[in-house]
Amino acid sequence: MSSSQHRGRVLIIAGSDSGGGAGIQADIKAVSALGGYAATAITAITVQNTLGVTGIHAVPEQIIADQMRAVLDDIGADVIKTGMLASRSVIETVVETLEEAAPDVPLVVDPVMIATSGDALVDDGAESVIRERLLPRADLVTPNSDEARRLTGVDVTDLHTQIEAAKALREMGASAALVKGGHVDSSSVRDVLVSQRGLEIMERPRLDTPHTHGTGCTLAAAITALLAQGHALPEATEQAGDYLHEAIKRAPGFGRGHGPVDHMWVVRD
Repeated sequence: MSSSQHRGRVLIIAGSDSGGGAGIQADIKAVSALGGYAATAITAITVQNTLGVTGIHAVPEQIIADQMRAVLDDIGADVIKTGMLASRSVIETVVETLEEAAPDVPLVVDPVMIATSGDALVDDGAESVIRERLLPRADLVTPNSDEARRLTGVDVTDLHTQIEAAKALREMGASAALVKGGHVDSSSVRDVLVSQRGLEIMERPRLDTPHTHGTGCTLAAAITALLAQGHALPEATEQAGDYLHEAIKRAPGFGRGHGPVDHMWVVRD
């Protein structure tokens, strides 16, 4: 059976969130809600809830690689998404396994560095290897303003610097860059996509809510699910952003901190 008859397969390589709002759990929910099929390679087990991260326990690199190969050798993937890759050695393992087992499969990189709570999710050695190894392999990279600053050195504070950072990420090797505006101080949220098609800006009203846990994971996973089903990048990005906006609006209000969004609203509607 050809891959065209198996559209929508997504391999997610990321960490687990015990609170269910971010990481692998958010990714599976978003991919499933938007009609894709989610398979996973778990890179770390985090101890966290809406109040923060209190523990990170790495999965051995060999097991990460074995999970990836098990999925790719049998089920396959139309698009692969990476999330939390906490160390240099994990990133190198993932890149090398991709080169060997899925060299032609498109890759969406969510460069997860900081949790919504502000907790650091990568070690110091990881940032340089994200730049050197992961970005050049990425068909799309989706940093928030803080992650974009750490990767490019551009102080992202407004629309102009979002565009500057997105262009810098392309110059660093990514085929396309989406620099998100959720952390930029403005009355609306503007996401900047720079791709081979040029510059596109997506603007939505800012929602005044603390319930934004896992929004970065959710957006990247939603884009990946739509790409895996054959949507073009700009349309996938726009549609995923609309899905996330509504998911934030309908957040169930769980927890005493940064609560999760409503990933499954689209299924109920």
